[in-house]
Amino acid sequence: MLRPRTKLGKYRIEKRLAEGGFAEIYRAYDEVEGVRVALKLPHRRLVTPELLEGFRKEVRLTARLDHPHILPIKNAQFVAGRFVVAYPLGDSTLADRMLWRMSLGTKLRFAEQILEAVAHAHERSVIHCDLKPENLILFPGGRLRLTDFGISRLAARTALGSGSGTVGYVAPEQAMGKTSFQSDVFSLGLILHQLFTGVLPEWPFEWPPKGIEKLRRDLHADFIALLQRAMDVRQRRRFADAVEMLAAFRRLRARNRLLAPARRRRRRRVTRRDWKTLRQRQFQREWGTVLGLRERCTRCSGPVSEEMIACPWCGADRSIHRGETRHPARCPRCRRGRKLDWRFCAWCYGPAFRKVATRAYSDRAYAARCSNPGCPRRDLLPFARYCPWCQRKVRRAWKLGEGKHRCPRCRWGVLPEYWSFCPWCAKRQAG
Repeated sequence: MLRPRTKLGKYRIEKRLAEGGFAEIYRAYDEVEGVRVALKLPHRRLVTPELLEGFRKEVRLTARLDHPHILPIKNAQFVAGRFVVAYPLGDSTLADRMLWRMSLGTKLRFAEQILEAVAHAHERSVIHCDLKPENLILFPGGRLRLTDFGISRLAARTALGSGSGTVGYVAPEQAMGKTSFQSDVFSLGLILHQLFTGVLPEWPFEWPPKGIEKLRRDLHADFIALLQRAMDVRQRRRFADAVEMLAAFRRLRARNRLLAPARRRRRRRVTRRDWKTLRQRQFQREWGTVLGLRERCTRCSGPVSEEMIACPWCGADRSIHRGETRHPARCPRCRRGRKLDWRFCAWCYGPAFRKVATRAYSDRAYAARCSNPGCPRRDLLPFARYCPWCQRKVRRAWKLGEGKHRCPRCRWGVLPEYWSFCPWCAKRQAG
């Protein structure tokens, strides 16, 4: 066990958070980036070439998964002879959160986030193999992120393994060493049942399980049927994968088949004071994915994205980004994310970075080209202000989808039906 204030490269250990069979998790302070992170360190007594290869495999698997509800790896390297994997630090786990009361709406939001994360992994042929509430990390704003792909494996129809996983959440065929996408589906069914009832079903997983009265009181019969299908011990009767299960969940939501009829009738009456909240929720549904709305304004709690330099709801200054970033590093000047091969910050006119990777990282999000013909790379992310390769100012006026509204000062796309301020230059919008 590492003592508090122990140094591991740029990390200063603060406390131990958890201990598993293969590794310890510590909270540490990154003295270079100035943020707290979670560090995973394999036990020294268990360090073998096979174990280290397993950790390298986890890093490689996680690196290919880019999703808001999958926990990214910030860094992975050998430090003082120890293999260290750094992750963004969350508030708690879903297992901890389930010890406290939750509204039914919160549970449904968590359920959809869990399904989205696993579906994204399945779309990329990655089976998690160890789905459980402890591997779902809760971040500010009620966002869950799936982690610990340590015993995941690439799927080629069915993956044969050693029956690894966590007792209580393992599908019958997985316990016998025959893992597939449907094994993750079974684990999802158990997690969702525990989330909605507080009871984890046990072997032989006969239906109806304990807690069925609470399910019938709170949830629609069609949604209960979805859980029953996911938890079926007969593998061929389950959903083929989490992608199919997520699609079924969304169909039920569209048809208003998630809550029991009695629950739907008890909706809270909307008052005059709620119009701002309703407007922000509608905005989140329409533009959340396009703009990457992962943060909340510290003044008004309105949804904002990392690229915005002002809150579009209240005009609060956001020249310094104080939230999370989806990139592996940060600009020391504006605290926004950057890729390791960028020479300059794409968001502010800061100095050149000292450490630049020689490897060129690709990104499907690159949406435009730098106007400098002599630029060595020229790729630009949406809403970039400067070229990260040559630092030339971006003259392009970024649009928002097919929208025709532009800010009269900066000419970038705005949404006057929602925003009171331009998030790109902070100018108050007319009306």
